[in-house]
Amino acid sequence: MNWFDQHLLSLLIWFPVLGGIFVLATGDDRNAATARRMALGFSVAIFALSLPLWTRFDTQTAAMQFVEKTPWIERFNVYYSLGIDGIAMPLVLLTTFLTVIVIISSWQVINQRVAQYFAAFLIMEGLMIGVFCALDAVLFYLFWEAMLIPMFLIIGIWGGPNRVYAAIKFFLYTLLGSLLMLVALIYLYTVAQGSFDILEFHQLPLGATAQALIFFAFFAAFAVKVPMVPVHTWLPDAHVEAPTGGSVILAAITLKMGAYGFLRLCIPITPDAAHRFAPLVIGLSLVAVVYIALVALVQRDMKKLIAYSSISHMGFVTLGFFVFETMAMEGAVVQMISHGFVSGALFLCVGVLYDRLHSREIATYGGVAKVMPVFAFFLVFFAMANAGLPGTSGFVGEFLVILGTFSVNGWYAAAAALTLVFGAAYTLWMVKRVVFGPLTNSAVEGMNDVDSREFLILALVAIAVIALGLWPAPLLEVMHASVDNLLAHASVSKL
Repeated sequence: MNWFDQHLLSLLIWFPVLGGIFVLATGDDRNAATARRMALGFSVAIFALSLPLWTRFDTQTAAMQFVEKTPWIERFNVYYSLGIDGIAMPLVLLTTFLTVIVIISSWQVINQRVAQYFAAFLIMEGLMIGVFCALDAVLFYLFWEAMLIPMFLIIGIWGGPNRVYAAIKFFLYTLLGSLLMLVALIYLYTVAQGSFDILEFHQLPLGATAQALIFFAFFAAFAVKVPMVPVHTWLPDAHVEAPTGGSVILAAITLKMGAYGFLRLCIPITPDAAHRFAPLVIGLSLVAVVYIALVALVQRDMKKLIAYSSISHMGFVTLGFFVFETMAMEGAVVQMISHGFVSGALFLCVGVLYDRLHSREIATYGGVAKVMPVFAFFLVFFAMANAGLPGTSGFVGEFLVILGTFSVNGWYAAAAALTLVFGAAYTLWMVKRVVFGPLTNSAVEGMNDVDSREFLILALVAIAVIALGLWPAPLLEVMHASVDNLLAHASVSKL
């Protein structure tokens, strides 16, 4: 392996952090234009730098690739250890792609503390990539906790009227859950006789009681992040108060970190406990799929509706994980990527409307298609993708999860399939009231259609949604070996 491949993951982690520091150094808002250009330049360069992960990835092996391992804290046997498999790699690419989209989307919207805003996103990008690449438990935990800080600042400084409450609630929920994960990692370190290597943790022979306790410690951290019912209440508040860029990253990337944690730590380290408590997780997932979809149906705030929609769709992801079936798990990973595109795009659409009338209330709008036909096309398209329209990425993941779940338990599949009905109900109900009908608000008549910047970001995400919807084979091929290996490992009892 050449030098570039061996250090590519480090470059993807630390280059955006360094970029964020450089952007921060531009100073106050007198240099806002420079800060914007630097942030865009760094984000585009990082996305270009991430593309070799796809072109050079070996789809035939489940082994970690682009591995880098260097002693860090030798006294405690802590290593700076990085690597990705077919599950982590698409999430890294999703992160680098959407960071570019977020920076372009915020170009004209953020006019105060501009350098600090863009720097926060670049630094957070590097830290989130670190979560997906870390193979050492200490490194994983540090990245996991550190990325909370930029998001806390983004919500707390540039958010809405209740931003401080939402930021503190987000921080406390995710931090407290993660403390139990830290306890579990320290216990595993003692069992592994002084090693924090995550791949070694996968091989530890743990008893039934130890597995159960570790499972719930991990579950506390990852269920909050996903978020699963009943620890989901921080998400609607965070989304409503966050600026548009914060909502996009929160829905598209941050929630996926919780789901990724199930696949990297929870299931492979405690496979017997994962099977034992799978009915509990499946039950909570189905509650999210069905009940939260009904909650979304009665929302008046567009952001809150999409936030509850995210909880419902992420229920599909955890359902796909815990039925322990190849097609369902692959569908769940596809759903993670698809949800990143679709939910991010819907929040961008709400941001477009908010920039014009400074309202997220559905009742404020009506007849938008008459004055903003191009925008209306994008909103309807992404709404259809959110409802699982065939030909879009939203359909592929949900279809595979339902199909894989049906082979395990038909009742689970039938309950999960209800989301296709409810998802269409709340999404189309919102679209009907916002896009179509008479112009009920005179302010709507004066709204301008999307400009070239807004068209660019919405078109780029739309292309990704269509590409994944019509041709999911490359993504499925990338993850297949890793998913097969995970399921094979999870099927072998350690008791």
